[in-house]
Amino acid sequence: MEFRLLGAVSVGTEAGEVPLGPAKRRSLLATLLLRPNYPVSVQRLTEALWDDEPPARARGVIQGHVSRLRTLLVAADAEMYGVELVTQGTAYLLRMPETLIDSHRFEELVTLARGQRAVADAVTMYEEALALWQGPALTGVHPSPSLQAAAEALEETRLASVEHLAAGYGQLGEHARAAALLRAEATAHPLRESLSAALVTALRRAGRRSEALDWFHRTRRLLADELGLDPGPELADAYALALRGECEEPVPARARPGSPPRPATPALPPDTRTAAPRTAAAPTPQPHLHPQPQPHPQPQPQPQPHPQAPLAPPTPIDLLPRAPRGFHGRAAEFTALSRAAAGEAPVCLVTGPAGVGKTAVVVQWAHRNRAAFPDGRLYADLRGFADTGEPSVLDVLREFLPALGVPPRRIPESANGAAALFRSLAAERQLLVVLDNVRDSEQVRPLLPGGARCVTVVTSRNRLRGLIASDAARPLPVDVLGPKDGTALLAGVLGQERVLAEPVAARRLAELCGGLPLALRVVAARLADHPQWTLAAMAAELSDESRRSVLLDVEDTGVRAALRLTLRQLPEAVGRHFAQLGRHPGTHLDRYAAAALAGTDPDTAEASLERMAAAHLLTRTAPDRWTLHDLVRLYARGLDADPEALPRVLDHCVATALAAAQAAEPGDEPCFALPDGFREPHTVREFADRAAAMDWYAAERENLALAAGAADAAGLHDRTWRIVLALWPLVVWRVRDGWAPLLQTALRAARSADDPYAQARVLALLGWVLTEEGRTAEALAHLEAAPPLAARAGDPRGEATALVNLSLAQAALGGTDEAVQGCLRAADLARTAGDGNTERLALHHLARHQLAARDWQSALDTAHAALALTPPREDPSAGRVLLVTAAGEALLGLGDEAEGIRRLDAAAREAESSGFDEGAVRALEVLLRVSAQDGFRERHEAAARRLAAGADPG
Repeated sequence: MEFRLLGAVSVGTEAGEVPLGPAKRRSLLATLLLRPNYPVSVQRLTEALWDDEPPARARGVIQGHVSRLRTLLVAADAEMYGVELVTQGTAYLLRMPETLIDSHRFEELVTLARGQRAVADAVTMYEEALALWQGPALTGVHPSPSLQAAAEALEETRLASVEHLAAGYGQLGEHARAAALLRAEATAHPLRESLSAALVTALRRAGRRSEALDWFHRTRRLLADELGLDPGPELADAYALALRGECEEPVPARARPGSPPRPATPALPPDTRTAAPRTAAAPTPQPHLHPQPQPHPQPQPQPQPHPQAPLAPPTPIDLLPRAPRGFHGRAAEFTALSRAAAGEAPVCLVTGPAGVGKTAVVVQWAHRNRAAFPDGRLYADLRGFADTGEPSVLDVLREFLPALGVPPRRIPESANGAAALFRSLAAERQLLVVLDNVRDSEQVRPLLPGGARCVTVVTSRNRLRGLIASDAARPLPVDVLGPKDGTALLAGVLGQERVLAEPVAARRLAELCGGLPLALRVVAARLADHPQWTLAAMAAELSDESRRSVLLDVEDTGVRAALRLTLRQLPEAVGRHFAQLGRHPGTHLDRYAAAALAGTDPDTAEASLERMAAAHLLTRTAPDRWTLHDLVRLYARGLDADPEALPRVLDHCVATALAAAQAAEPGDEPCFALPDGFREPHTVREFADRAAAMDWYAAERENLALAAGAADAAGLHDRTWRIVLALWPLVVWRVRDGWAPLLQTALRAARSADDPYAQARVLALLGWVLTEEGRTAEALAHLEAAPPLAARAGDPRGEATALVNLSLAQAALGGTDEAVQGCLRAADLARTAGDGNTERLALHHLARHQLAARDWQSALDTAHAALALTPPREDPSAGRVLLVTAAGEALLGLGDEAEGIRRLDAAAREAESSGFDEGAVRALEVLLRVSAQDGFRERHEAAARRLAAGADPG
């Protein structure tokens, strides 16, 4: 048996891996394995399983996971290996031999390796230790701070071991092997100076000094760009040795091919780096390693060059605009551009929305990488999104060709001829060509140089898929800046002191600008013009959505101006649809919602969305999900749009939520009739099964809540309560997810509409939620008002549901007899109305009340009667899980422990497989409660073994 932390958290046996289940259970196991044979408190486990405020029943969830782990360990015969999960007061302890944990064996091998006197033995042990790693440590767990810290500590030990192993290879003379090992790790951890220093040393000793120097310069630039630091002593020493090595081993002037090579200088061992001969002192590297300009000597007569001697290269041409000031971040984009320049792609396509900083990224990178293009750098702004008109191909080439040495009078008059001349001149040169603000692929194709040593970088707000297809362009999307880089951009324009004086306000400004560099620069320009303004005051102004778009424009530069030019390039129908998107109340939308906004069909809407996404007006985040940047959404809301767009999308929400409810609870009656003036969508999404419906509910929960709020703000109260009430399957599934505020909004809307049906339905659901949250007295007031309202509205199903929910509050306050009578009345009402689902609900809660009264046989009979009304097993539901749990508890009460265990275990498994956490916890809680009885644990574990083997537990 093996417990693995160095990679995906898992438990391996001879029969295969143990099915651990969800991430939280793996997190719990990992936390116990990190402290084997020591008690781990519930508090520490809670911190490992939840980031923020844990749920009210966190202890119950932990107990459920512990119980399941015990069952799994018993089924895997863990006791044979000395493994046992035990309870110690309010803590849990995993008793086991630590050698079964891969992280313990890794650390033990590393410790042994460090103590070896023979280098070869140490190398073998380091190799064996590192071979235990199967990926990043603690993969598959919940990313809580405590587990992330543990994973980082393990990773630090691994990296140190890699460095020791590489040093061992070096001492054995295997420098190429050391370099290969170190390059992979240094690439993955580019800011770890010790790795880079070791790699520079290994490359130098392997005779690859140019690569060593290149790697040093690459690391130096990253340190400067990302951290604002110069290389530390270790990396600087490695660089100095690489430089000195080039000076110490010059090629003799008279050496000829075939001459015996000079003996190589022996590699210095790691501990004697500074013991270099005094006659070959290494120069200290300077922060900037470019050659310093020297005074120009007086012109002297020069001898004529030999006819075969190469002429001195001309001064490289440079048409780049100046580098932007206040630039910060974009290391990933720079890396991708550098890879393209190294030969990965002849054309690099930099795309992104207006104002995201595409041009700034490319120009900054080009200035930093001048040396990569010794024959020059060409630049042209094709103005594909400007008001001033686009330059023709011939206009651009009339700038490029003279820069390449063609006299203006010799430039061909035709665009085709000029393009052909440009390609021939560029064929043998190492050029960078930047084509900025390209509208479409056709605009740029005649300007591609085509030379094998040329790199072309194209920037566009459009995706230019045609250029990808025809010229193998490598797409490089540029996204908005994170809060840290956004704040740094402000500091670059305003100065560090002003930003450091108000760090919270600076971060808030970056968030309000949505990380869009153009918006951040406009804000910085306004603040620079008014030194007396505080950043907090500017943030307060931007917080007003109605003024934000105006404040983010200055002179002819701003977010609105950039978006207006982008929108002008699109067909009129697409522009009109974009304005309608501004009426969508949610954070994202699918093609059905987009169709409702436009009053069209989903296929037409999707085509329009694709055009907008290609222009980076919105982003496709999933196969059928798009989102708008906050500032783009505000701009769209400011445009004139169809006043019927909002009512149409609200009715789309109502129709789709009803379809989801029908799929989630098949056979159930719709919980309301459609409202007056309902706008039927062109197409309503269909759901294949319950799982698809519940996935949709979970994904659209926030959108539906925002839609209800928008309906309420617009006075469309009959839509407000319907949208909220249609969420009831998700409310049942996730009852403790904080539904009360949304349901109170629905209740206000129902009262504003003076609709007794709506009030009764909402009150019944709200009262149940409050009861489950422990707010029983508050719930009782709502629940007592619901049945009379339902009766007044002629809604027997609603009255039955209200009575069932009222019984829960009554039972919680000690009124078990009242609760039983209420459930009996509810079952009769539902049966008369022919509503099997509500009858089953009433019987389920009747069984719960009978269990509370220890009336085991009645509870078992009631649970069986309710199960007879449930859907088949192929359609798992919360009701089935809870009824099987009730039957299992009743069987335990009647003394049939084997069958009770089987029922409870089946309920827990079904709940886990369908994601019904509440049902799994409830079933496991019953097992935990009865496991405290004398002698029960041994019988439970024996039954668990038989269950795991597929045998009858009895």
